[in-house]
Amino acid sequence: MMVEPNSCRFCRVSAENGFDIVYEDALFLGFTDRNPASAHHFQVIPKAHIASVRSLNPASHVGLVQAMEAVGRRILDNFGVPESMRKMGFHIPPMNSVYHLHLHVQGLPYHSTTRALKYPVVRGFGHFSKGPSWFVEVHQAMRILEHGGHIGLLPC
Repeated sequence: MMVEPNSCRFCRVSAENGFDIVYEDALFLGFTDRNPASAHHFQVIPKAHIASVRSLNPASHVGLVQAMEAVGRRILDNFGVPESMRKMGFHIPPMNSVYHLHLHVQGLPYHSTTRALKYPVVRGFGHFSKGPSWFVEVHQAMRILEHGGHIGLLPC
């Protein structure tokens, strides 16, 4: 499912539209998740419309993912979340609800085991950076892109 930027709700993120903005610069926005799964749960998005993590180009988007992670770290620093209680990653389509690239930035613990199941980190094996799952941790995504791969549900 592809969504045009003019109908994308994340392309219209603003305080005026009911979002709790916790970070903004020229390229990115960070805001509180409307249905938080954890003690601290934010979304970091690029202001430019990119449909999803599957749309990322290995040749040109490694820096974008690195910058999104840096924003996520800054947000979690501001909320005093220790390194050991942090999780950041992307849902992989079709397992996402919004077709605008967004990094889940979480300060644990999760509110429930059920909520935690939405964010499984499956380690890679052999030459794969991640195993079969609908969630890719930010460092897994960077490794996949750095090695010229594309991010999908299957091992990559």
